[in-house]
Amino acid sequence: MAASRKTQPELADSLIKHWPDELSGLFAFEVGLSGGLDSVALLSLLCEARERRPALALSAVHVHHGLSPNADAWAGHCQSLCDALGVSLRIERVQVRAGGGESVEAAAREARYAAYRLSAASVIALAHHQDDQAETVLLQLLRGGGARALAAMPALRELSAGKLLWRPLLEIPRARLEAYVRERGLSWVDDESNLDTRYRRNLLRHDILPRLERALPHYRSHLARAAMLQADAAAILDEVARQDLGACQTENGLDCAQLLALSAPRRRQVLLAWLDAQGWPAPEPGALLEFLRQAEHADQGASPVLTLPQGCLLRFADTVQAWPKALAEPPAFTALLWRGGDAQPLSEWGGELAWEWRDHGLPEALLASGASLAPRRGGEKLSARVGRREVKDLFREAGVPPLLRRRWPLLYGADGELLAVPGIAVSHRLAMEAGWWPVWRPASL
Repeated sequence: MAASRKTQPELADSLIKHWPDELSGLFAFEVGLSGGLDSVALLSLLCEARERRPALALSAVHVHHGLSPNADAWAGHCQSLCDALGVSLRIERVQVRAGGGESVEAAAREARYAAYRLSAASVIALAHHQDDQAETVLLQLLRGGGARALAAMPALRELSAGKLLWRPLLEIPRARLEAYVRERGLSWVDDESNLDTRYRRNLLRHDILPRLERALPHYRSHLARAAMLQADAAAILDEVARQDLGACQTENGLDCAQLLALSAPRRRQVLLAWLDAQGWPAPEPGALLEFLRQAEHADQGASPVLTLPQGCLLRFADTVQAWPKALAEPPAFTALLWRGGDAQPLSEWGGELAWEWRDHGLPEALLASGASLAPRRGGEKLSARVGRREVKDLFREAGVPPLLRRRWPLLYGADGELLAVPGIAVSHRLAMEAGWWPVWRPASL
């Protein structure tokens, strides 16, 4: 069953002719082999390339999901094919567990890509073709995707450190691959789940696209071209977003004034780029628009919040910050080492305690005599011009969101008296005409 050069040689020639420059110095390739027509064609084509490039080391990987009663037979078919073509095969058995809200299809895909990352090869080659690309563009469009989503599948991208993912067949329609495989007398397996039109991709493939093809025979190439144009648009968006992010990003988040000086579309792109850099998925577009509207128009003391699965996006004072959902509890007590007004990073509290010399500040001797920090527990009161004010009221008036209140340190003296709510108020009874004000600077992601 050795690959022959006598039939459809133009496919192998085209593959070699359009070999990406990024792969020219790499010689270890592993094919993702499901046993279906597409991956069988790709493996055979790369075997032809190996005949012309003897330095090319070629292997294959079959991911055994265990979801079909035919899964063992598919693995056996892949092994027989690889034996006939002189290609080593590794079979990775995985367990597919769909999490909350995740489809089995998505969980299986994640399991496959995890198996690909285990490869010893520097390049993983997948057999997605022009039909797959067209389907992906339409699926993303139906999901309301933007330029990045409509760019669909890139031909080449990084899979993990030192490992590339290559899709060399994206410009080739499936019909041409089927003709290639049939001419070589190669056999393939059919996954029965591909006929289940409950899945959107199968619905498009079997019910909708055949009708579209009758009216627009070249729809595949048109949609593939649209994906290329959207990839260019997405690259430009990313470039502008990186520049804007560099101008807006601060130590504690995004500078509100810089962010709101941008046009509305650029604001959204900056926020999305910032969240993506932190590994947070994009918020629902309507929710993001509303958060930005509130961030622009809310009073200075207000603190708009957008709650996301990973945590909270909020405007606090003059910054937009991102706070993860699982925040460590602050320490019960931290002794304060007075350093003459130098700022003190306090990672265990999630921020920095700075000092400013102001009117009606605290005396240095008091701070040097043994001050400490502790979290709010409820019921605390601070000396005010008239009587004493509850700390919870000071937080509310200052617009400190509840998320930050529990991690906001309170400053106590050596005798246990509350000296200050840093950044908000100091004890009126203990303040001097001029002295030190503690300022708390919470640090977001």
